[in-house]
Amino acid sequence: MDRDRFLADGVALALLRSGTMLVLSIGQTIASFSPGTGMTIDAIANEVLTTLGIGRQIAPFTTRPAGLTLDESYRALALLDRERAARGETRRGRKIGFTNRTIWAQYNVYAPIWGYVYDSTVHELSSTASLRLDEFAEPRIEPEILFGLARAPCPDMDEGALMGCIDWVAHGFEIVQSIFPGWQFSAPDTVAANGLHGALLIGPRHAIGSHAAQWQRGLLDFAIDLQRNDAVIDRGHSTNVLDGPVSALCHLVGLLARDPVNPPLAAGEIVTTGTLTRAMPVVAGETWSTTLDGIALDGIKLRFE
Repeated sequence: MDRDRFLADGVALALLRSGTMLVLSIGQTIASFSPGTGMTIDAIANEVLTTLGIGRQIAPFTTRPAGLTLDESYRALALLDRERAARGETRRGRKIGFTNRTIWAQYNVYAPIWGYVYDSTVHELSSTASLRLDEFAEPRIEPEILFGLARAPCPDMDEGALMGCIDWVAHGFEIVQSIFPGWQFSAPDTVAANGLHGALLIGPRHAIGSHAAQWQRGLLDFAIDLQRNDAVIDRGHSTNVLDGPVSALCHLVGLLARDPVNPPLAAGEIVTTGTLTRAMPVVAGETWSTTLDGIALDGIKLRFE
């Protein structure tokens, strides 16, 4: 760790104890290290940064001698976000992962996590008929519901109040990836790897306007078919996602309220709320599409190269 970098800011340096880990904390800048191994949170963030985007894979951090806790992984995520900003990427919003309870046992992750989405990872389906897969490690496709925020939500808001913060709703695909071989990991690994986020493809936006109550009802009860080359591969339902996409948004607001190093949601952010079906492996040459029933959202389509 570069101690002089912290001291040069003219901010007091506090050493705190966190289990066997020493934590260096300055305002929103937090790094930690294990005296026995020298493994730093900075090093974790840097390793993820150099791994993403090239299809490479690494050993899960939780299997290494120093281990990794969930709290540490969110500190690593904050550092990763700053590194991405330093190289010119602009944060566009958040992705929520593992909101679908039906897949928790498959991945051995039993609670939602989240990551960031960026201008470099967000695409409009209206201008993106196909997507190259060579930069992703073991990519999978997830059909999701997305929200665009008109104003910042507050932790004490119920789902009805949260609807008043939403500017638009859309259906889209998230492409997730595993930089850990075979999709074998623990929850802290997924957070450190930016929520396994690869790309976000957004379908047509629908303004909430004065129809918040109507949209809230529709988002509670709809079905979806996920198709590969026109054949149904999986079926899902809105209630798979923590009882509905608005419920997932509410959960994220609560998580961020308890996060000391990552910022709360702000007006203008995009939030994608988690997969409505199982996350399905994809390969070049396939075309994937969706059909929705019970909600005023059209299906979408994407080809992979």
